[in-house]
Amino acid sequence: MLDGKNKLATVFGGGGFIGRYVCEQLFDSGARLRVASRNPRSAYFIQPLAQVGQFGFVQADVANRDSVRHAVEGAHTVVNLVGSFKNMKAAHVDGARHIAEAARDAGVQALVHISAMGADPKSDSVYSRTKGEGEAAVRAAFPGASIIRPSIVFGPEDELTNRLASMAKLPVLPVVAPNCRFQPVYVEDLAKAIAKAAVEPAAYAGKTFEIGGPQVFTMRELTAEILKAAGRDTELVDVPGPLASAISWLGFLPGAPLTRDQWMMLQRDNVAEAGSTGLEAFGVHPTPFAAIAPDWLEMYGGNRFARRRVNITAIN
Repeated sequence: MLDGKNKLATVFGGGGFIGRYVCEQLFDSGARLRVASRNPRSAYFIQPLAQVGQFGFVQADVANRDSVRHAVEGAHTVVNLVGSFKNMKAAHVDGARHIAEAARDAGVQALVHISAMGADPKSDSVYSRTKGEGEAAVRAAFPGASIIRPSIVFGPEDELTNRLASMAKLPVLPVVAPNCRFQPVYVEDLAKAIAKAAVEPAAYAGKTFEIGGPQVFTMRELTAEILKAAGRDTELVDVPGPLASAISWLGFLPGAPLTRDQWMMLQRDNVAEAGSTGLEAFGVHPTPFAAIAPDWLEMYGGNRFARRRVNITAIN
């Protein structure tokens, strides 16, 4: 059981997909939370998970240095979960720097920065490049930060598994970059690791962790697993690389299935490097995809009660 009692944690991005699970783990540890976001209303749904006096909101934009400093003031620990496919330099580099500098100047005891597997300042992908530059900015300002790089994250509210399962009613399902490999991690496992680094930082400060699940899948294999969990047997058709690349140039159009930057990211496997440290460092046993995915994906196969069941599970 984590001991976060009486520790105040400021969580940037706490109202997002991963954030709601991180907040739940921090609540369970006894920590008090301050969720910082541009629109505090977007995180109101988290409030029922907390005890009286355990939860608060603050308006903050990571691109605004002063608002970040206000959000960090008085905190024992800070968690940065901010990620975006828009204005990536502002979110991933400038925002990360503002948070790290504010944490340093406020005397914060622990900073946990969530990056991404594949983060690399030299990457051709803007997302991966800015994530890499953001890591460097954090290390420069707050050398003792814990940096966590997850692979793709799955859970009841994720976009990838739900989108592919929702497309399973099509006669055939196209697969882009079918041979690209991933190491999907269950959102609750990732949240446990983040929370532990936040409230018990001694073993994790100054280190970088690559967090993946227990299995590595190609995109084709992962899509097949998603369909299996949804109870569908839709035929899969690999999209030739040159065609997918051509489609990605149209990614700026509304409703486009693939952006150019996403295509560039798919040119590199999204798996932990050999010898890297992952969930085992946090005492977390990774959850296999097939063990949990049917809980929410079954509804795409006609089980109208599946989503209700998983929503109840998520808040208890």
